[in-house]
Amino acid sequence: MSTTWRNWAGTESATGVETLRPSSVDEVAAMVKTAAEQGKQLKAVGSGHSFTGCSVPEQVAVRLDGLSSITSADASSGRVTLGAGTGLAKLNAGLASFDLAMANLGDIDKQTISGAISTGTHGTGAKLGGIATQIVGLELVTADGSVLHCSADENQDVFNAARVSVGALGVITSLTLQTVPAFLLRAQEMPLPLGEVLGGFDELADGNDHFEFYWFPHTDVALTKRNNRVGPGIGASPVGRVRGWVDDELLSNRVFEWTNRLSVRRPGLVPRINQLASRALSAREYVDSSYKVFCSERNVVFRESEYAVPREHVVEVVRQLRSWIERSGERLPFPIEVRVAAADDIWLSTAYGRDTGYIAIHQYHRLAHDKYFDAFEQIVGAFGGRPHWGKLHTLEAADFRERYPRFDDFLAVRDRLDPRRTFANPYTRQVFGA
Repeated sequence: MSTTWRNWAGTESATGVETLRPSSVDEVAAMVKTAAEQGKQLKAVGSGHSFTGCSVPEQVAVRLDGLSSITSADASSGRVTLGAGTGLAKLNAGLASFDLAMANLGDIDKQTISGAISTGTHGTGAKLGGIATQIVGLELVTADGSVLHCSADENQDVFNAARVSVGALGVITSLTLQTVPAFLLRAQEMPLPLGEVLGGFDELADGNDHFEFYWFPHTDVALTKRNNRVGPGIGASPVGRVRGWVDDELLSNRVFEWTNRLSVRRPGLVPRINQLASRALSAREYVDSSYKVFCSERNVVFRESEYAVPREHVVEVVRQLRSWIERSGERLPFPIEVRVAAADDIWLSTAYGRDTGYIAIHQYHRLAHDKYFDAFEQIVGAFGGRPHWGKLHTLEAADFRERYPRFDDFLAVRDRLDPRRTFANPYTRQVFGA
């Protein structure tokens, strides 16, 4: 069946694509082998939440909806195996039924698990890695139709490469997670002066299980979010239904959409709008299941660029970015998000080999973003910044070779598994070369 594919943000699309929907690993293997023999390019597509073209299918799209359930769960070890097409929202609910949870998550749950790890999706936590660090095994269908089982003990080089692979090595069909017992988080949200947050950044990051902040350009205010595990005997006390609807739906989505539309018509009002929004922020505290605290609804469409820099440079990057915004005359209604993560050993992880800080910038989809994003890329480039694989950037293979010590090792695995580039598309040719 020929269809049109689009991503969530509307930045990428493909028409005339043959769409396949396998319901088993054997079917995936047969479809991949057939496409390769016919010289067709094939891509597994998830929920389309990447802003880049990483999952754009050129000829054949494989949808893994038929592989979207938990197939085994061992509560004693915390090992859970599931189909690669499982959405994070479904996964979180499924784990909760076994009294298990992911140790860390990002701030939305719309992605599939395989799409999330393949692009290096992460949450925040100075002692915690991205979602891919929670993978202890995976099953990969390669271009010749072979099914590789990969872990730290089996096909280790492929395991090191495939956990963050931008879909360039094959189709992931199954994943095994190392989960943890389900836990509650106490969420503390409060606005603070930006100077205070930057001055105490290391203490805030190290003193909380999970810490992040959002800074509203044209203001001196940041919204801080501290999430910490609760002690024994403390139960859930979630946000009330009315307060939750007002904060998370009305203000964060409906009113925010309206203020962004106003920004398109009256850009000169943006500083005033941001100042009003920052003054409207109020502190709140609640306790709830971890995945309900981690994930929130994001319905306003935007463009995003996010870079990972060595954690010791985060504050300087934010200060340089703020200085550029003040000089540039740009009007930016979206906040800037700052998070942290521990170093890991996954070859193409943005946190490979270094404790990491993440700075994410956004722009409303009806406003121009090129000047802002280009300036940001120049600033973070001076600190060896690595872009999120699923968020907007302009880097090419030569840039990545300089910023990833194991980049050529990854390419060697790719050459071995996919010599004819069955899984290539314009984005992989940009970031990995032909």
